[in-house]
Amino acid sequence: MSALQLQLEDLQQAFAHEPSPSFAERKERIDRVVAMIDKYEANLCKVVHADFGNRHSVETRLTELAMVRQAAKYTIKHLKSWMKMRDISLPMHLKPSKAWTQAQPKGVVGIISPWNYPIQLALIPAISALAAGNRVWLKLSERSPRTSGYLATIIGEFFHPLEFCVTNGGEDVAREFSELAFDHLFFTGSTAIGKRVMRAAAANLTPLTLELGGKSPVVINDDANLADAATRIIYGKLINGGQTCVAPDYILIKHELIPELKGALVHAAKSLFKDPVEMTHPIDQEQLSRWQQLVSDASSKGAQIHLLLPETRDRPFTPVMLTQVPPHSLVMQEEIFGPLLPIIGVSSNDDAIEFINTKDHPLTIYWFGKDKRSLRSLISKTHSGSVTVNDTLIQAGVEQIPLGGIGASGMGAYHGQTGFDTFSHLKPVLQVRGLLGIRAWMGSKLAHPPYNKTTERLLRWLS
Repeated sequence: MSALQLQLEDLQQAFAHEPSPSFAERKERIDRVVAMIDKYEANLCKVVHADFGNRHSVETRLTELAMVRQAAKYTIKHLKSWMKMRDISLPMHLKPSKAWTQAQPKGVVGIISPWNYPIQLALIPAISALAAGNRVWLKLSERSPRTSGYLATIIGEFFHPLEFCVTNGGEDVAREFSELAFDHLFFTGSTAIGKRVMRAAAANLTPLTLELGGKSPVVINDDANLADAATRIIYGKLINGGQTCVAPDYILIKHELIPELKGALVHAAKSLFKDPVEMTHPIDQEQLSRWQQLVSDASSKGAQIHLLLPETRDRPFTPVMLTQVPPHSLVMQEEIFGPLLPIIGVSSNDDAIEFINTKDHPLTIYWFGKDKRSLRSLISKTHSGSVTVNDTLIQAGVEQIPLGGIGASGMGAYHGQTGFDTFSHLKPVLQVRGLLGIRAWMGSKLAHPPYNKTTERLLRWLS
């Protein structure tokens, strides 16, 4: 029996001894997560910076630590109400019976987190799982080794390993981890790896949440404020060096507006990211080489490459926008996950919708404009994990809004109560009672054989 299997059994036994932690116990565990990042905030910023080669501490505090604190605060504020029984309305013929759902911890939750936001994409799902009363086991990414190693150390300082434990390791460890019989498995990462995780989980019928990626489009309506839209798109595209699952992937805009948009995008990029220190680097050489390959492939197939920022030695890769991009180029076939921004010309709003619908369902769609009819058409005729209007990224930072995809962009969701429910079994309970205490009128009694005229009347009434 492997060490990982033995660790799972220890966690399962620990959960069996405490299958339903109180509100106070759950709150105290979440408070410890916050105390941990408060104590080691400066060091966490340093190890993330070291993993990326460059990531400004403000960016880490804003996109990671602040989001963890927000998740914890919101969860604690609402946890008591989430834990309460939720009444179910019953049909008239079952009155005065009662029914409700009871949120029950699932048991041991496995979380496989990625490298691009190595703190918040590990700790926010963990907060939801702890809030639901589970034991948590976290597998961190080997592509952010300094952050993963440091997180493992400080989690070990603040938590007993049978409450919340961490495993590090490469692809082999990740594969074995995903094959364990968890009570729920949560994965954030690429669609390709998500398919492997799903196959592994299927052997144990493990309930699964997949937070994947996909090519999230931006649709710019012809009545949009292009300068404002460009600023918000550039922020969403270049924050974290474009290594964000909900980053704008490509833009759809009418052909005649492309020249004006290009100028607005360059102006926005120079305004927001003129200081190279504030531009996050690729996580590693493999990532940098992939970006270079995407540009080279698109250029060789006829795409026009336009710099968004001046070239400088302080940036290992200069952000670019691409026009006249052939649909068969790699940059239009794969999730970009970097500072490359294709601009695709369309003739109408319907053309934009048709273009989106030729691809896998994205994690989100961004729409800029004013016309409500065009927006309603986009929402009703496309499928995506979410839609955000006149901004980018912000929906992922709001705890009240579920975060999740559909189809190739994911399965299930979390954040806020949705996260609590994801890691809970919402157990239905039906308590049957007889009208005026008469057992002959209680529950299924009237439908019992032998069948007679009363049964026939019951059938007609139910119909």
